[in-house]
Amino acid sequence: MAEDKDIAEAQQGGGKKKLIIIIVVALVLLMGAGAATFVLLGGGDPESAADGASKEETAAVEKDDPMYLKLDPAFVVNLPGGASVKMLQIAIEVMTRTPSLAETLKANDPMIRHHLLNLLEQQQAADLMTVEGREGLQQAVLDLLSEKLKSLNEPGQIEGVFFTQFVMQ
Repeated sequence: MAEDKDIAEAQQGGGKKKLIIIIVVALVLLMGAGAATFVLLGGGDPESAADGASKEETAAVEKDDPMYLKLDPAFVVNLPGGASVKMLQIAIEVMTRTPSLAETLKANDPMIRHHLLNLLEQQQAADLMTVEGREGLQQAVLDLLSEKLKSLNEPGQIEGVFFTQFVMQ
């Protein structure tokens, strides 16, 4: 009977040791997970946290489907004199993935059209007859729109400018 009592006490002591080991391992794992979280989230550095937030916003913006906004009606401008081509008619569509950007463009349509008309009127007909000239104009329109949206503090960006109609007479 004494032997049974010793065996029972030994088994109970082993159970307590196992319980203590399990608790210690769980605590070590929790501390490791906490340390990993701290390191991955920037370690409390405000600049890193801000960068992480802006990256998340950019990722969220890029996940949206592309939206195309037609700047309607088409632009018709007189080109500078000296060439046989005197007029340019061009329809422009803008691609973005930010719905608020499209709304900002619509809300500021008169200002946007004014600046685009000024840009288009400065183009030389000879330049627009080449692919490189049209691509340069495309880039100039993109730069102009990006600059105006930046001045309006609009988040997001225009990803593309497309000429859906391009007539020179």
